[in-house]
Amino acid sequence: MTIPRSMPRLTVLGAGVIGLSCAWRAAAAGLTVTVLDPAPASGASWVAGGMLAPVTEAWPGEEELLELGSASVRRWPGFAEELSAAAGRPAGLRTEGTVVAATGAGDRAELDTLAGYLARLGREVERLSGRELRRLEPALGPDVRGGLAVPGDLAVDNRLLLAALRAAAERAGVTFVDRAARAVLDDGSRVTGVRTDGPDVDAELVLVSAGAHSAALHPALDGLVRPVKGEILRLAHRPGAFPPPTRTVRALVDGRPVYAVPRDSGGLVIGATQAETGFDTEVTVGGVRDLLRDAERVLPGIAEYALVESAAGLRPGSPDNLPLVGAVGPDGLFSATGHGRNGILLAPVTADAVLALLRGEPVPEPVRAADPHRFAAAVTARR
Repeated sequence: MTIPRSMPRLTVLGAGVIGLSCAWRAAAAGLTVTVLDPAPASGASWVAGGMLAPVTEAWPGEEELLELGSASVRRWPGFAEELSAAAGRPAGLRTEGTVVAATGAGDRAELDTLAGYLARLGREVERLSGRELRRLEPALGPDVRGGLAVPGDLAVDNRLLLAALRAAAERAGVTFVDRAARAVLDDGSRVTGVRTDGPDVDAELVLVSAGAHSAALHPALDGLVRPVKGEILRLAHRPGAFPPPTRTVRALVDGRPVYAVPRDSGGLVIGATQAETGFDTEVTVGGVRDLLRDAERVLPGIAEYALVESAAGLRPGSPDNLPLVGAVGPDGLFSATGHGRNGILLAPVTADAVLALLRGEPVPEPVRAADPHRFAAAVTARR
């Protein structure tokens, strides 16, 4: 569909990092934008660690996701600068980089495999001994036997980011309606409105970015987005305790992944478990135990920190781990969802792509792999 240059009204369903990013960019480009969400800037975006880590998240067979993430992390410094100026407050970007630690021979072998895979793709990472890693990050403990340095994998304080996005969106003229969307309405050929938990909302263009709840909003997304639970802990440095790392620390501990993402206040976000348990958002004793056990193996000084928060969020998973960014269903319906673990990382490139779609322009090259129509045959078969 070619969007007229007059820029019609856009209704965004969901005010997590993806919905807010798209709403802000669309309003700044001249659209009239309304966002529907009963609790803006909450959910998985509020719980997230904030890693911007396409390289250390890489996995064989997911080369398209690596390309997409790499394109977005390159966009992040400019995105953060633009956002800070628009919001009048910091966006929370941290540029110190990432180290990946291994605690045993099996973990080192797995990291060697990852490094070799990345090298074959032309993405070199620096392999370091445990001693060399501790020179970079003295907080790392003696159980760390080796690992990788990845300066290009960044991080962002997700809560500073969400506050900046909300402020920038409001300054750009976005209207927020604190109601939940229940379904996108259409007449069989084009979007006509949105059913909510209050009065229906007329709509010309609708962007579904409701995270793990997106699949329930229109049959075109049925079965394509599922909730994937993740638990995190937030720790606070106490006087006399060993200082936290300055870089993001990812680690393998006897094959189990764990990460620690620093915050400007001296805190750490520790995560993250992963479980497919539907829409369960309760924090479990086992999840807290496992995260603290593994994080303390890597960063023993955290035993003296304060445990200030435990939380669980629902990542929006897709069948192939790529997001769903593009036109779906009837004329006027778009999706920007299914980002899984990478919602914050992919916010800049997703917002670019959505704005291009609304203007009737080609999306950036790496985003083409995220076109929801790659699942069209499966959706048709289910109906």
